[in-house]
Amino acid sequence: MKRSEINRAVQRAVELLGQEGIGLPAFGYWKLEDWKQNRDRLEIIRQTMLGWDVTDFSSGDFLHTGSVLFTIRNGSPSGTGTPYAEKLIFQRHETEQEIPFHFHRIKTEDIINRGGGILQLQLYCSGPDGTLDREREVEVFCDGIRHRIPAGTVVEVQKGCSITLVPGLYHRFWAKKGAGDLIVGEVSSVNDDRTDNCFLQQRDRFSVIEEDEEVLFPLCNEYGKLLFSE
Repeated sequence: MKRSEINRAVQRAVELLGQEGIGLPAFGYWKLEDWKQNRDRLEIIRQTMLGWDVTDFSSGDFLHTGSVLFTIRNGSPSGTGTPYAEKLIFQRHETEQEIPFHFHRIKTEDIINRGGGILQLQLYCSGPDGTLDREREVEVFCDGIRHRIPAGTVVEVQKGCSITLVPGLYHRFWAKKGAGDLIVGEVSSVNDDRTDNCFLQQRDRFSVIEEDEEVLFPLCNEYGKLLFSE
């Protein structure tokens, strides 16, 4: 991805938050110089990868396969940070921008429609070998209510509603076209984006960045390079 594309995507997410009346922690609005001035106080943020995260999942097509995320709180296996995680995830509706099929080995997560458009998810169980099971019925809880649905069902989640995704459950999700850009909330057990994402197709979780303009918002996976390499 180009840095200019990342900068624009974050700015668009901030504008959407403003439209929905949702705020971020102070560091969500910091520019690179602010991060550098505060780097001696960033141990928890750095270790638990809080902050902005923009990825195209190595698709080369961010508008169709990609996401902007902001991790508000998180922990680590060593006990650093909190024993849970919370994120905001931003999806564009006009291209039905999606997070591609994956499941988690460890993490259980509630995916919540926080504002904007309509959240759509497609669900499958995973097989013993990690493949997608196209036959087995899916059991899933939406706001605490149990549902049994055929494999591959597309579930719609309206504003304020949620769905719980357990380890081993394949899912992809996107913003319904025509319903507006979407802010998704994620509340989960501790999140490890380096090792706990099992993609159906080969994907890189973090993008290779082409530096075509100055960094506005450092991403959570590049603090070491941008803030501590001097």
